[in-house]
Amino acid sequence: MSEPTADLLETFENPNVGRDYIIETVCPEFTSVCPKTGQPDFGTITITYIADELCYELKSLKLYLQQYRNHGAFYESVTNKILDDLVEVTQPRMMEIRADFTPRGGIQTSVIVNYPDEFLEED
Repeated sequence: MSEPTADLLETFENPNVGRDYIIETVCPEFTSVCPKTGQPDFGTITITYIADELCYELKSLKLYLQQYRNHGAFYESVTNKILDDLVEVTQPRMMEIRADFTPRGGIQTSVIVNYPDEFLEED
């Protein structure tokens, strides 16, 4: 299984760079593979961000996410990699990735990661 790469992600100039506004993209057909069992994992990836100078292009996002279809990784790893790749390409003011995976064995898991991650630091 090859490692997903951010090379497929394309961007375009933010048409309203002087304004903070929220962009939310919901990808309800995300799939990856459990590295322990080899079984498919299904989930919904929700990307919420405030763009700075660049926005990601949706078709390239779809192609990027499809790379995970045969990629074995735990939920936590997948979610953090998606955030890292999107932040690398777009350099947003703020971004959150929420991965809601369908239940398996009666357990449902959500992983939420943020950039910047200042809210995780203790006072």
